[in-house]
Amino acid sequence: MVDHLTKKHRSWNMSHIRSKHSKPEVIIRSLLHRAGYRFRLNNKKLPGCPDIVLSKYRMVIFVNGCFWHRHENCSRSTMPNTNKEYWITKFDKNVLRDITVKKELEKQGWNVLIEWECEIIKDPFVVLDRILSKSNTKILKNYSLGINRVEILKIAENRSNYLIKKGTIRREG
Repeated sequence: MVDHLTKKHRSWNMSHIRSKHSKPEVIIRSLLHRAGYRFRLNNKKLPGCPDIVLSKYRMVIFVNGCFWHRHENCSRSTMPNTNKEYWITKFDKNVLRDITVKKELEKQGWNVLIEWECEIIKDPFVVLDRILSKSNTKILKNYSLGINRVEILKIAENRSNYLIKKGTIRREG
């Protein structure tokens, strides 16, 4: 199948893919913050520059996009029909880098969590519970978020768009 977009328009689309402050990342950050957890973002001193770092719990969280990081058996993990050799190489490098970074962080004593875009969008509270259950604390924080899935998705979309407009991030591309 031939790409229905011009090269210029495809380039424009690709340049607008967010590398930071994506909607799934903002959802997790918002829920963690509401649950009383404090964290750092994108610590460049750690291998792979994790999206979220909970130093107190020696935990790092990567919020992976299903397409770019090849989430197995996910409908979002599609293969483009054009320039397949390029994409196969690109995806293989991404997956290999993810494995290497995870091993390096674990060697340094970090608990590494990989959270997938599709799971966060589908049910962010299940993902939050999974994160909190692995926070190496005997007593999980008792959190009352007072918010439902639809509300948290709206908040995350607004916050993500605000951060983009504010110019606090650079786009991949």
